[in-house]
Amino acid sequence: MLKVEEQQPVEFSPALTTKFDEISNRYPEGKQKSALLPILHEVQAELGWLSARAMDKVAEYLKIEPIEVYEVASFYSMYFLKPQGKYMLEVCRTGPCCLVGAEKLMDHIEQTLGVKEGEVTADGLFSWRGVECLAACGFGPVLQIGPEYTFYENLDEQKVDTLIAELRKK
Repeated sequence: MLKVEEQQPVEFSPALTTKFDEISNRYPEGKQKSALLPILHEVQAELGWLSARAMDKVAEYLKIEPIEVYEVASFYSMYFLKPQGKYMLEVCRTGPCCLVGAEKLMDHIEQTLGVKEGEVTADGLFSWRGVECLAACGFGPVLQIGPEYTFYENLDEQKVDTLIAELRKK
């Protein structure tokens, strides 16, 4: 059964549709599918995530099959296929970061926020997840915080607590 979010019709704002046009016009005639990734970024920036209905509307706009949009959106970890918190904390979980405490940090984030990986806090502010390499192996553990994707290195529990407190104040 579809969730309530999935049952609601999706209408993109005129400003967003204008952005779609600007992006699509960068590509030669017949190659508009090349605009798919940047258009998905724009949709996610406006809606916070990519519902099936929103992806269907993107497919309709680009005149491609919905499955082509789903394949791309589900392949890349930067696209969210379910609602997320206002701030997404992404902790590198690959070997080098784990060797210096990333797993301990993820446990701490789970305890501090009171939600498991991929869940949203009751106030709607936070989600967190482990991600693949953030390309800072010598500075782990590392964390990036979306939607701005600010990057933090050499983290410990106290530094993460400070970051979370600062985000709560925004």
